[in-house]
Amino acid sequence: MSNKPAERTISQLTASTVAIVLAGGKGSRLKALTEWRTKPSVPFGGKFRIIDFPLSNCINSGIRRISVLTQYKSHSLQRHLQRGWSLLSGQFGEFLEVLPAQQRVGEGWYEGTADAVYQNLDILRFHGPEYIVILAGDHIYKMDYGKMIAAHVSKGADITVGCIPVTMKEATEFGVMAIDDERRIVEFAEKPESPKAMPGNDSMALASMGIYVYTTKYLRDTLVADAKDENSTHDFGHDLIPDAIENANAFAFPFVDANTGAPDYWKDVGTIDAFWQANLNLATLEPDLNMYDSAWPIWTYQEQLAPAKFAFDDDDRRGMATDSLISGGCLITGSSVTRSVLFSNVRVHSYATVEDSVILPDVTIGRNCQLSKCVVDKGTIIPEGTIIGKNPEEDAKLYDVSPSGVVLVTPEMFGQNLHAV
Repeated sequence: MSNKPAERTISQLTASTVAIVLAGGKGSRLKALTEWRTKPSVPFGGKFRIIDFPLSNCINSGIRRISVLTQYKSHSLQRHLQRGWSLLSGQFGEFLEVLPAQQRVGEGWYEGTADAVYQNLDILRFHGPEYIVILAGDHIYKMDYGKMIAAHVSKGADITVGCIPVTMKEATEFGVMAIDDERRIVEFAEKPESPKAMPGNDSMALASMGIYVYTTKYLRDTLVADAKDENSTHDFGHDLIPDAIENANAFAFPFVDANTGAPDYWKDVGTIDAFWQANLNLATLEPDLNMYDSAWPIWTYQEQLAPAKFAFDDDDRRGMATDSLISGGCLITGSSVTRSVLFSNVRVHSYATVEDSVILPDVTIGRNCQLSKCVVDKGTIIPEGTIIGKNPEEDAKLYDVSPSGVVLVTPEMFGQNLHAV
């Protein structure tokens, strides 16, 4: 039997959908990486920004009307969106628009995730979607939102929440739900101290991914009611979802492999440890996230750079990289890179070694440097002979060291005040 009618139905649903990407968060757990940029604009995966992943999911799912809500230090994010996401055509009704906090309603800034959407209801009304997908702009994953919207419609849901199984320890950082046999959400708790386990699996809980599909009329009505509630924190997880469980049709959509039932790849890279680990995993032979999938490309701003170059082939001075991702514009001259991710325009000078590290764009690593288990922020110049990641006590005096021993290095730690005013 042909599946073309079903595919056509989903394409009609996605064409009737507007995606709202919440990209205003500070991401303070990423320490100095978000001192001058919002979390969704943090570089990831050698050439991308974190926000490229949910935006690419929209494009690949057939959702080509997208609103990005910004607030905290959004300049680099807005610049990235202007440069890399101008592929949508207004003459076909497509758009990617940036909606900064602009006091459209009252005199306050965005006071919560729900309030951020509420303050832009007039713009959403102008676009006239039947369905609205609300996304966090700071997670790494590949997901076909069309399937979730189709499930939402088939259930006659007012709200559908994307969810994924996580360990009980991880669940304390998420919204955790309980569902019945029809996937109707019957309980929901935001960051519970004692998460409720999934049926039949005491070691796992069902966590919200921060992905919501709403029927537009219901969303508009519930946001208006929430805005009038003086006791509300105006947050989807704290306020709107619990209310929907009591007063509307709220369903879950598990993000699992269709063949095995195992959880699909989804990462919140909200800590230095998680960010470092997720990046290095991409450099392994069989990474958890396949970025080489031509059927599901990750779109981004593509800077025009020369190919990466590896120079010198002497026994004591060989330019080489193994088990690593090396981006365009990089120069590896007489130095060694192992199990690392180098973003664009990184220069590693002779006799230096870099291992188990994530090096963001425009970093220069001087001669005879030794870097191990590091995250080096954009634009940092590592002076000649510097050793990082070998002596935890010394590292703690000079840099920011994570609980698992990842050393975060920024220009300011060397007195290089790139953001001085």
